[in-house]
Amino acid sequence: MQATRPSSLKSAMAISLLALAALLLWDASGADAALARLAGTPAGFPWRSAPVLAVWMHDGGKALGWALVAALLLAVRWPVGALRRLPRAQRWQLALGPVLAVAAVTLLKQHSQTSCPWDLQAFGGSAAWVSHWQWGVGDGGPGHCFPAGHASTAFCFLGGWFVLRDAAPRAAWAWLGAAAAAGLVLGLGQQWRGAHFMSHTLWSAWICWMVGLGLEGLARASRGRRACRAAVPSRS
Repeated sequence: MQATRPSSLKSAMAISLLALAALLLWDASGADAALARLAGTPAGFPWRSAPVLAVWMHDGGKALGWALVAALLLAVRWPVGALRRLPRAQRWQLALGPVLAVAAVTLLKQHSQTSCPWDLQAFGGSAAWVSHWQWGVGDGGPGHCFPAGHASTAFCFLGGWFVLRDAAPRAAWAWLGAAAAAGLVLGLGQQWRGAHFMSHTLWSAWICWMVGLGLEGLARASRGRRACRAAVPSRS
């Protein structure tokens, strides 16, 4: 396997911090409301129950995401294609990383009091608008809408780039692009239904990416410890 560049994690962290700054600027810009008004009206969101969004993209996207996770778990034992170039530990990382990323997003959603756009007064609901940064402040609605859970069905695979990039660089970039594009499409579909603001989708992507980055850091530290132990001569 090709050796991992020592500075690669530092570069990934720098990119992550730049993305964080961009997300904070997005939150401050007020663009969420402007985009939501493109799909919603004071009477609600006309496409909320459209089959193409509510069934095909929502339910179908979720089913495809979990099917891919199941396939990756099977590939730990029976790898195919580029996965044959990965040791078993990295195949586990590729399979379990998405599960942990979804779990992180789900945990945040469970503790968030931010309601969805379709629950807000501006779109025919009963909730007042409250920034998702005001933790512990209720908006009068059901809450549990931040960050975007459905988009994480695809974004959860972003961390696979860290696993594949050394053994199969082309596959890694294709993997990253597919996960990012699919997550954005799912997020836009949910936004058009009124289920999420764009910031919900973007924060979901960042969280999933950070989970993948964190797992890669832990995996690399573990490999380093094993290499050190192997380099220490045994004593008779």
